[in-house]
Amino acid sequence: MVQVLSAIMGHRSVVGLFSDEDSAADALDALQAANFESNEYEVLTGTPYPDGTFGEAEPVHKLYRFPLVGAICGFSVGLLLTVGTQLGWPMVTGGKPILSIPPMVIVMYEGTMLGAIIFTVIGIVFESRLPRLFMGAYDDSITEGAIGVAVTTSQDRVEDAEKVLNKAGAERVKRGWEKD
Repeated sequence: MVQVLSAIMGHRSVVGLFSDEDSAADALDALQAANFESNEYEVLTGTPYPDGTFGEAEPVHKLYRFPLVGAICGFSVGLLLTVGTQLGWPMVTGGKPILSIPPMVIVMYEGTMLGAIIFTVIGIVFESRLPRLFMGAYDDSITEGAIGVAVTTSQDRVEDAEKVLNKAGAERVKRGWEKD
């Protein structure tokens, strides 16, 4: 936690506001040409655009792995619970086997579903990058239709980012630590 906060402390954020998609895509190209890393800038918009509209790399989602791991864990816990219970407190009735499969299947199924659901929720939290400790610059006009390009970088490169955003045609550039 301390390392994360110390890494964030040295960073500042600016946002450039654009009116159309092409100028925002040009800003991303200009930022890349100015040697900004792809994890230093992001597009902020209130309108749902398809991934890759602005020329950014399409994100690689790994959400499908979480339910699979959860299902395996839930199945394993259900199996261990039923086998452990039946072997720990054996009830011999009429010569039937101690480990009875039909009741075990019900518990293992429920464990599988519960594990998959819990791990899916955990996966959604991770894939959504929550919680975000440092939100960066934002402007209310983004919810009204403007497209924002937020750049979060070290303090010595903030002015370079502002110059690149202004040169790319930003209608306004706002620093994250300044109030309107």
